[in-house]
Amino acid sequence: IYTSFTFLGSACWAYGKGAPAFYILCYGTVAYAISYFLLPPIWAIAKRHNLLTGPDFFAQRYASRALGVLTALVGFIFLIPYVTLQLTGLQILLTIAGYGTFDARAAVFAAFSLIALFVFSVGLRGTAWAAIVKDTLVVLAVGFAGIVLPVHFFGSPAHVIARVLAAKPGWMTLAGASSSNGTTWFVSTVILSALGFYMWPQSMAAVYSARDGDTLRRNAIFLPLYQLVLLLAYFAGFTALLLVPGLTGSAADRSFMIVVQRFYPPWVLGFVAGAGCLAALVPAASQTLAAASIISKNVLGDWLGVALSDRGRVNATRALVLVIALAALILWLNAQTTLVDLLLVGYSGIAQFFPGVVMGLVWPRASAWGVGAGIVVGVAVVALAALHGLSTIAGINSGLVALCANTAVCVTVSLLTPARPAALTPGDGAAHAGR
Repeated sequence: IYTSFTFLGSACWAYGKGAPAFYILCYGTVAYAISYFLLPPIWAIAKRHNLLTGPDFFAQRYASRALGVLTALVGFIFLIPYVTLQLTGLQILLTIAGYGTFDARAAVFAAFSLIALFVFSVGLRGTAWAAIVKDTLVVLAVGFAGIVLPVHFFGSPAHVIARVLAAKPGWMTLAGASSSNGTTWFVSTVILSALGFYMWPQSMAAVYSARDGDTLRRNAIFLPLYQLVLLLAYFAGFTALLLVPGLTGSAADRSFMIVVQRFYPPWVLGFVAGAGCLAALVPAASQTLAAASIISKNVLGDWLGVALSDRGRVNATRALVLVIALAALILWLNAQTTLVDLLLVGYSGIAQFFPGVVMGLVWPRASAWGVGAGIVVGVAVVALAALHGLSTIAGINSGLVALCANTAVCVTVSLLTPARPAALTPGDGAAHAGR
């Protein structure tokens, strides 16, 4: 659950943006509420039809191999910013933990090597075990940053908040609806991120591997508790704002780590940075493996008919891991930005799968042409907004605008085109959820 985004990104926006950072606390909780109803039917369909990847759902439900290929390619592309986020987190941690030994470029190449070696050495099963260790260490490290730092320097987290409000009276208040990070942006970004939360390839694979639908419902009830850790990251960011003010742009990502570096002994910095490195490595491994798997299975295997043997698929997956890691490295070199901005780009694209998933469950009239056209239009809007630097349109997150266009096109084209008979029906999942 915890990644570089949790570890550094949340503190960064608390430091650099203030109130808009609270969207991070909200969207996961909304996503878990949605998952209570959405995931059990998806799990039932996957179990009944032996689905392996997210694109398999689209290919099976809409009886369209081409739609499976399209969703695999889109999923692969929009996982790149997410992997870049982990790469950036590693680069920051290595730079700070090395006390200047590494410059940014040397650190990012070291981070790239670490991700590749980690994936090749542990694989998916090793990643699952490492995730348990990672989450434990992240909770301890963020607990230190969010409790010990405020208490040490200001007496308590409450005093930190009071000092921030005294220095910046509007820091905890959202701006007007039409501003770039105002109330309209906040609500639209929470909705967009919540709808896209389980659309990631690695998230769909995790849903498929659940024991049953009831397990997914129980998770939806208890997982919001994990969001409480984000409060500690906010406290760390606010503490850093008072101690090391003046960091702007992507430099704010390292704010609380600079505090640890300046005021604590090397062993403390090493522990916090080590936990942060695991928070980057483990998710990066699952993300690169998921991206490689959907290409090797749905594109190379199902579409092109290559790499069909187990050995061939493993070799293709390993090669693709390097491809996505290289793509993430290239993105870092050419478009350095904050961790949160990287994640928002990824969510803007991956959320375009949501209409096709929901309509596949509840609307028999939905067609492959409609879903495919909707995804293409949605991704096109996301791309155009990114190229023109439009994070919002009339105050609304541009990704949600793209999602609305996607949905409208999907419904319209579906009504104008015949729906192919599929191997599963929308009632399939609802009827078997939890069995």
